[in-house]
Amino acid sequence: MATMIKCPSCGFEFPLEEALNDELKESIEKEKQQLRQQMLDYKKTKEEELRRKEDEFSRQKQQQEESFQKKLDEELKKKNQQMEEAIRKSLSADYENQLRILKESATDSEEKLKQARRKELEFLQREKQLKEKQEEMELQLQRQLLSERAKMKEQLLKEEHERMGLKEQEYQMKMREMEKQIEDQKKLVDEMKRKAEQGSMQLQGEVQELMLEEILQATFPFDKIQEVGKGVRGADCIQIVRNQFGSEAGKIIYESKRTKDFGGDWIEKLKHDMRTLGADVAVIVTQAYPKDMDRFGEKDGVYICSFTEVRSVSLLLRNAILKIADTKKSQENKGDKMVMLYDYLIGNEFSEQWKAIREGFMSMKLSIQKERDAMEKLWKAREKQLEKVLLNAAHIKGSIEGIAGADAVNLNLLEDNEGGLPD
Repeated sequence: MATMIKCPSCGFEFPLEEALNDELKESIEKEKQQLRQQMLDYKKTKEEELRRKEDEFSRQKQQQEESFQKKLDEELKKKNQQMEEAIRKSLSADYENQLRILKESATDSEEKLKQARRKELEFLQREKQLKEKQEEMELQLQRQLLSERAKMKEQLLKEEHERMGLKEQEYQMKMREMEKQIEDQKKLVDEMKRKAEQGSMQLQGEVQELMLEEILQATFPFDKIQEVGKGVRGADCIQIVRNQFGSEAGKIIYESKRTKDFGGDWIEKLKHDMRTLGADVAVIVTQAYPKDMDRFGEKDGVYICSFTEVRSVSLLLRNAILKIADTKKSQENKGDKMVMLYDYLIGNEFSEQWKAIREGFMSMKLSIQKERDAMEKLWKAREKQLEKVLLNAAHIKGSIEGIAGADAVNLNLLEDNEGGLPD
């Protein structure tokens, strides 16, 4: 809502938003100076007028006293001793009249002085109100400036954040491109190394096993990752899956292979290890797939994946083991639960609760039947009354039609399509 300002001279009102500029401030300052000058001139004029009236009043009073004294002296000279008492009474009456006139004049002057002071007080109050309005306008202006400044700051921060986001995206894309180039170079170097170098295949396999264990331990910190020592028969790595309560839910065994060709006996060997260790799932992590596979899949009960897919594969298999364990746990003590349910159904608690439900049902049914019987009784009574009314109306209709004719008067109680009165 706009703040309105009223001009003290002409009474014109205008909104604050259209007036807050340098010219208006200068105009307001000039008006304030003019008001102060007018107030000073007014006070000076009133003081001079009051001083002039007081001087005039003193001069008149002195003149009256001199005239009175002169008249008194003349009268004293003219009058004799016998008229002294009458002269004194007359002089006393004149003096009282003059005194009353002087008092009235003083009261009038005092009233005018009060009026002048009251006007001066009103002027000071108006000046104070104008000053307060000016301070309020300045305060509102500062608030608006602060609000606009905060909005502008927020907008600048938002734009800067967007620019930083775009720069970050560009940086991430460049980093991804560099990483992709580095990764491609690494793959090329690895391929060249595998072709040029004749390193130990056992050492390469051990490195992949260590990396596999580190990946599993980092991905599933609450599971137990067991390393199988060198020279020990069996899988390379065992993952003991634990649920949220720390209980063992199942096992996953991993066989790590880093060769150019897939071995034909790897699957049967890992299945034998799975049965020996009591594992639920077996996984072969290899660089080379069987001839009939080119990606992750399942073959003869064993899952086969590459080293880059092992994290996702282990996550899926682990979730499946946890769900199976939960299902098995829910089936435990099923016979005991059936016995408890049977005992509850034949017990006194169930019997009393069912009896209470049956009593409530019968009470509701009986209440509804009573209401239905009462309504049917009422309907029957109204039907009899309606038949009686229709019968009497039919008699009247027949009498009138016999006198005036059938078309003379319409005496149908019902609608025309309902047949009117019974014939």
